[in-house]
Amino acid sequence: MNVDRRGFLTGAATAAGLATAASLATTAPAGAQPAPGKLPFPDGGPLRILVTGDAGTGARPQWAVADAARTLHAQQPFSFAIGLGDNLYEQGPQSDDDAQFNAKFEDPNHDLDFPWIMVQGNHDNSSILPGDGGWLLRGDHEVAYHSRSPRWWMPSRYYSVPIGDLVEFFVLDLNPIAAYLPPLFAPYWAADGQFMTEQAAWLDRALDASTAKWKIVCTHHPYLSNGSHGNAGEYEGLSIEPVNGIHVKRFFEAHVLGRAQFLLSGHDHCLQVLEPNPACKGTRQIVSGAAAKTNSGSHEKDPARITPALFENFTDLGFMVLDLTASSAELTVHTVDPSNGQPTNVFQRRL
Repeated sequence: MNVDRRGFLTGAATAAGLATAASLATTAPAGAQPAPGKLPFPDGGPLRILVTGDAGTGARPQWAVADAARTLHAQQPFSFAIGLGDNLYEQGPQSDDDAQFNAKFEDPNHDLDFPWIMVQGNHDNSSILPGDGGWLLRGDHEVAYHSRSPRWWMPSRYYSVPIGDLVEFFVLDLNPIAAYLPPLFAPYWAADGQFMTEQAAWLDRALDASTAKWKIVCTHHPYLSNGSHGNAGEYEGLSIEPVNGIHVKRFFEAHVLGRAQFLLSGHDHCLQVLEPNPACKGTRQIVSGAAAKTNSGSHEKDPARITPALFENFTDLGFMVLDLTASSAELTVHTVDPSNGQPTNVFQRRL
């Protein structure tokens, strides 16, 4: 289902948000669940990491991308994967045993048997319209699925994964402040509410305490993007707050930028390796959201809003591979031919 996001948001977001958010529960999200039989993370490096996002359609393009990943995994195995949100299109799960988990995650990713660090996306928390982010409790079913799958790693809505002193991944859930239907009548989820306040405090402590060489923050929503959703603070080209992502922008600037080397995001269905601007304080934004869909990009945007990029592709399916050692971080971008599931190396650079 295709939705005219700009028209919907401009004309109806506030009213729909008032109607929908009143029914959102304000209880805390599901915490970590005991999960025997999980596939283990490596205890050191070097590491080879599959970086993919916006995959969960269950349709042929997702399978083609997974076929390409299987080809590379057979040649040089991945240590683990990162899934950058929108794990179950279009509406998210209805329970922790929803058949969508098999159809849109387990089956397409067969034989990619390593841990998958999973991020919550807006489609994982849909309410009225696909991707509106207006039913945040849907995401709790994805947390609960952590106890059901050996591969799916999501012990809480936000969490970290340290791999020795080499790298620590900090997974965030910014859906409450990025929702197109903001939870106006649910104080727990508000920008200054308990969930976001506790998440910010946790992130500050965790980043300060980390001894990892590489600190990598993983989100669904980007800070910078030349794709159709755009930059935080001007999502969809809108000036309407908060649906333009102004609170997302402020969160990144207060808690992330300058404190991690990389910010990995999805949301836009494209592949981008962006140059840090002064506001990034050295943190590089990388967008990998082309694992099942593609969309338009910077050629349709105001040139003044385009961020310089080392690489960007808005037309091809694909994913990225991040190779980490104690002394280097090398990123490779692979596009995928949907007709045969074959990967093509189109960009490779030490960052």
